[in-house]
Amino acid sequence: MLIVKFFIVFISTFIFMEFMAWFSHKYIMHGFLWSWHKDHHVKNKESWFEKNDRFFIFYAIVSMLFFISWSDYNFEYGLPISIGIFAYGCTYFFVHDVFIHQRFKFLKKTNNKYAKALRRAHKMHHKNINKKGCESFGMLWIPLKYFKDF
Repeated sequence: MLIVKFFIVFISTFIFMEFMAWFSHKYIMHGFLWSWHKDHHVKNKESWFEKNDRFFIFYAIVSMLFFISWSDYNFEYGLPISIGIFAYGCTYFFVHDVFIHQRFKFLKKTNNKYAKALRRAHKMHHKNINKKGCESFGMLWIPLKYFKDF
Protein backbone atom coordinates (compact mmCIF):
# COMPACT_ATOMS: atom_id res chain seq x y z
CA MET A 1 0.00 0.00 0.00
CA LEU A 2 2.91 2.33 0.71
CA ILE A 3 4.17 2.00 -2.88
CA VAL A 4 0.71 2.79 -4.27
CA LYS A 5 0.45 5.90 -2.06
CA PHE A 6 3.98 6.94 -3.10
CA PHE A 7 3.12 6.49 -6.79
CA ILE A 8 -0.16 8.42 -6.50
CA VAL A 9 1.57 11.36 -4.77
CA PHE A 10 4.45 11.28 -7.28
CA ILE A 11 2.11 11.29 -10.33
CA SER A 12 -0.16 13.93 -8.77
CA THR A 13 2.85 16.15 -8.11
CA PHE A 14 4.15 15.70 -11.67
CA ILE A 15 0.72 16.65 -13.09
CA PHE A 16 0.40 19.57 -10.68
CA MET A 17 3.78 20.86 -11.86
CA GLU A 18 2.34 21.31 -15.37
CA PHE A 19 -0.21 23.68 -13.85
CA MET A 20 2.58 25.39 -11.85
CA ALA A 21 4.66 25.79 -15.02
CA TRP A 22 1.71 27.37 -16.82
CA PHE A 23 0.81 29.61 -13.87
CA SER A 24 4.36 30.76 -13.13
CA HIS A 25 5.07 31.30 -16.83
CA LYS A 26 1.94 33.38 -17.42
CA TYR A 27 1.71 35.36 -14.19
CA ILE A 28 5.26 35.45 -12.80
CA MET A 29 7.62 35.18 -15.77
CA HIS A 30 5.41 37.41 -17.94
CA GLY A 31 4.50 39.42 -14.84
CA PHE A 32 6.63 40.85 -12.06
CA LEU A 33 9.74 38.77 -12.92
CA TRP A 34 9.75 39.63 -16.63
CA SER A 35 13.24 41.07 -16.09
CA TRP A 36 14.48 37.49 -15.51
CA HIS A 37 12.46 35.95 -18.36
CA LYS A 38 12.74 38.48 -21.19
CA ASP A 39 16.20 37.31 -22.32
CA HIS A 40 14.57 33.97 -23.13
CA HIS A 41 12.48 35.76 -25.78
CA VAL A 42 15.50 37.42 -27.43
CA LYS A 43 17.08 35.71 -30.45
CA ASN A 44 20.60 37.12 -30.19
CA LYS A 45 21.72 36.06 -26.75
CA GLU A 46 24.88 37.27 -25.06
CA SER A 47 25.45 33.94 -23.29
CA TRP A 48 24.39 30.31 -23.43
CA PHE A 49 22.98 30.82 -19.93
CA GLU A 50 19.95 33.01 -19.49
CA LYS A 51 18.58 34.92 -16.52
CA ASN A 52 15.53 32.76 -17.17
CA ASP A 53 17.52 29.73 -15.93
CA ARG A 54 17.06 31.08 -12.39
CA PHE A 55 13.58 29.57 -12.42
CA PHE A 56 15.15 26.08 -12.69
CA ILE A 57 17.17 26.87 -9.57
CA PHE A 58 14.04 27.98 -7.70
CA TYR A 59 12.19 24.73 -8.42
CA ALA A 60 15.30 22.68 -7.63
CA ILE A 61 15.39 24.33 -4.20
CA VAL A 62 11.68 23.59 -3.68
CA SER A 63 12.33 19.94 -4.59
CA MET A 64 15.28 19.77 -2.17
CA LEU A 65 13.18 21.27 0.64
CA PHE A 66 10.59 18.53 0.20
CA PHE A 67 13.38 15.93 0.26
CA ILE A 68 14.74 17.44 3.49
CA SER A 69 11.22 17.46 4.96
CA TRP A 70 11.08 13.72 4.30
CA SER A 71 14.60 12.79 5.43
CA ASP A 72 15.00 15.10 8.45
CA TYR A 73 11.42 15.69 9.59
CA ASN A 74 9.71 12.40 8.63
CA PHE A 75 7.15 14.02 6.32
CA GLU A 76 6.08 10.85 4.50
CA TYR A 77 4.95 12.67 1.35
CA GLY A 78 8.14 14.71 1.09
CA LEU A 79 10.01 12.10 -0.97
CA PRO A 80 7.37 11.47 -3.65
CA ILE A 81 6.68 15.22 -3.92
CA SER A 82 10.40 15.91 -4.22
CA ILE A 83 10.85 13.25 -6.88
CA GLY A 84 7.73 14.46 -8.74
CA ILE A 85 9.10 18.02 -8.90
CA PHE A 86 12.52 16.69 -9.91
CA ALA A 87 11.03 14.45 -12.64
CA TYR A 88 9.00 17.35 -14.04
CA GLY A 89 12.11 19.55 -13.99
CA CYS A 90 14.07 16.92 -15.92
CA THR A 91 11.21 16.54 -18.39
CA TYR A 92 10.96 20.32 -18.75
CA PHE A 93 14.68 20.62 -19.42
CA PHE A 94 14.64 17.82 -21.99
CA VAL A 95 11.48 18.99 -23.79
CA HIS A 96 11.94 22.76 -23.56
CA ASP A 97 15.70 23.32 -23.68
CA VAL A 98 16.89 20.28 -25.62
CA PHE A 99 13.99 19.46 -27.96
CA ILE A 100 12.31 22.84 -28.55
CA HIS A 101 15.11 25.39 -28.21
CA GLN A 102 17.90 23.06 -29.37
CA ARG A 103 20.35 24.19 -26.67
CA PHE A 104 21.93 20.83 -27.44
CA LYS A 105 21.85 20.05 -31.14
CA PHE A 106 19.98 16.78 -31.53
CA LEU A 107 16.37 15.68 -32.02
CA LYS A 108 15.94 18.19 -34.83
CA LYS A 109 13.62 16.17 -37.08
CA THR A 110 10.46 14.39 -36.03
CA ASN A 111 7.26 13.18 -37.66
CA ASN A 112 5.46 12.74 -34.35
CA LYS A 113 2.22 14.79 -34.29
CA TYR A 114 2.51 15.63 -30.59
CA ALA A 115 6.14 16.80 -30.98
CA LYS A 116 5.22 18.95 -33.98
CA ALA A 117 2.27 20.50 -32.11
CA LEU A 118 4.52 21.13 -29.11
CA ARG A 119 7.03 23.00 -31.23
CA ARG A 120 4.25 24.93 -33.01
CA ALA A 121 2.68 26.03 -29.71
CA HIS A 122 6.01 27.18 -28.36
CA LYS A 123 6.84 28.98 -31.59
CA MET A 124 3.56 30.88 -31.28
CA HIS A 125 4.50 31.79 -27.72
CA HIS A 126 7.81 33.24 -28.91
CA LYS A 127 6.25 34.98 -31.90
CA ASN A 128 5.66 37.92 -29.58
CA ILE A 129 8.89 39.07 -27.91
CA ASN A 130 7.10 41.35 -25.46
CA LYS A 131 5.79 40.83 -21.93
CA LYS A 132 2.13 41.07 -22.96
CA GLY A 133 0.21 39.43 -25.79
CA CYS A 134 1.74 35.93 -25.71
CA GLU A 135 -0.19 32.68 -25.87
CA SER A 136 0.48 29.04 -24.98
CA PHE A 137 2.18 29.20 -21.58
CA GLY A 138 2.21 25.51 -20.67
CA MET A 139 4.70 22.87 -21.67
CA LEU A 140 3.24 19.36 -21.97
CA TRP A 141 -0.47 20.20 -22.27
CA ILE A 142 -1.01 21.64 -25.74
CA PRO A 143 -4.26 23.24 -26.95
CA LEU A 144 -5.90 21.23 -29.74
CA LYS A 145 -5.59 24.05 -32.27
CA TYR A 146 -1.85 23.33 -32.58
CA PHE A 147 -2.55 19.79 -33.84
CA LYS A 148 -4.40 20.99 -36.94
CA ASP A 149 -2.89 20.31 -40.37
CA PHE A 150 -0.86 17.26 -39.34
